[in-house]
Amino acid sequence: MFTQINYEGSIVDQYNTLAKQLDALLTGETDRIANLSNASALLNQFLPDINWVGFYILQEEELVLGPFQGLPACVRIPVGRGVCGSAVSTKETLVVDDVHAFPGHIACDAASQSEIVIPLIQQDKVMGVLDIDSPIKNRFSADDQIGLEHFVKTLLLHI
Repeated sequence: MFTQINYEGSIVDQYNTLAKQLDALLTGETDRIANLSNASALLNQFLPDINWVGFYILQEEELVLGPFQGLPACVRIPVGRGVCGSAVSTKETLVVDDVHAFPGHIACDAASQSEIVIPLIQQDKVMGVLDIDSPIKNRFSADDQIGLEHFVKTLLLHI
């Protein structure tokens, strides 16, 4: 049913296909945890050169670990701290080419070198974040950001 993203051709087109696959996978399911779980599994299966992908859910003033694929992770992250907490504070996607150069980076996995965090926003309220780590510096391009933001918009229709 699903085909791995291949980076020949337009990356944005590949992400659009992935968003359509996500929509088909989640249509008819209303459970938020199940849908976040399948979204993280889908991204983990199809994105090359990543070592962690998952969600943190905002509960009061901290992010709490949600469905993910990868090694065990930090369970709680205060808003404003690290890349994930900073993305909540700014309500903007953060792309970090070298996590070791990011002030206050929280190192859950020493192998991670770069990171992208996309806030999940509904009705101007942050619900959580999508966090993706890579063992390669400079892994995430502007096209990755556009494609992943589109993926998140599709996901938000189902949670």
